[in-house]
Amino acid sequence: MSKNAPRLFLIDGSGYIFRAYHALPPLTRASDGLSVGAVAGFCNMLWKFLEEMKATEAPTHLAVIFDKSEVTFRNKLYPEYKANRPPAPEDLVPQFPLIRDATRAFNLPCIEMGGYEADDLIATYARQAAKAGASVKIVSSDKDLMQLVDDGKIQLYDPMKQKALGVEAVLEKFGVAPDRVIDAQALIGDSVDNVPGAPGIGPKTAAELIATFGSLEAILERANEIKQPKRRETLINFADQIRLSKELVTLKDDVAVEEAWESFAVRDPEAGPLLQFIDAMEFRTLGRRVREHFAKEKGRGDRGRLCGGRGGAKRAG
Repeated sequence: MSKNAPRLFLIDGSGYIFRAYHALPPLTRASDGLSVGAVAGFCNMLWKFLEEMKATEAPTHLAVIFDKSEVTFRNKLYPEYKANRPPAPEDLVPQFPLIRDATRAFNLPCIEMGGYEADDLIATYARQAAKAGASVKIVSSDKDLMQLVDDGKIQLYDPMKQKALGVEAVLEKFGVAPDRVIDAQALIGDSVDNVPGAPGIGPKTAAELIATFGSLEAILERANEIKQPKRRETLINFADQIRLSKELVTLKDDVAVEEAWESFAVRDPEAGPLLQFIDAMEFRTLGRRVREHFAKEKGRGDRGRLCGGRGGAKRAG
């Protein structure tokens, strides 16, 4: 990978929201009692991520990707998909639009699309950018995104541990390489998303089957060769369910996205809009930190640059 190649970072915005919500105790805005804990956590996480990014590893392109709605094409395939998930906490729902506003206040692209999950948009942008020669870091530790890992091209990046997750992390999690994660997930299923999978088959057995037969389709085609009676019967009797599960867990990487990844060139936050939002939310501590940053950078003539500081990407446009 060329040192001059674009570096695209895709932040899993929905993952950030729930991590922020659960990381902090409930917080309300003093002036009117509005719940803003998730917004505060989101802003602090985003600021910390942008401020601490090393210049040599900083993104040249960056976007935050969100889920637009709960209903996607997967619900048409399988109406029970995610049906057992509880609704979002009552105090979190009003914060969803505020978090979009926060993203825009940071001068970052805020990307979402009806009918698709954030993961599908991430998959599409990651594959498009990698094909064009860019390196891609997906800012998330979500196991569902591990199927996209391609060392040297696409990695996950855990912002809490500040650690890149490559092929070794995928092998540790699933016992298979990234190109077989979908097969493993189809067998294992997912109780959180209500993906049925193969009853009674867990991660260890799934990895063993894939190692023996090579692929999910080979496992199902040669299921009669499996010596263990219960396992053999499960794979024969639930073959259609397992294939459906594979469709559900496969991220769609060819979404007709409305904005090209090239349009995500890094843009420095502007003091006015960012501080206006922070002050409106009454985030005094963050407001002080941001003001100190802009004052310091103004003194150096850098106009508030983040994402790698003085060595980072310049403002686009």
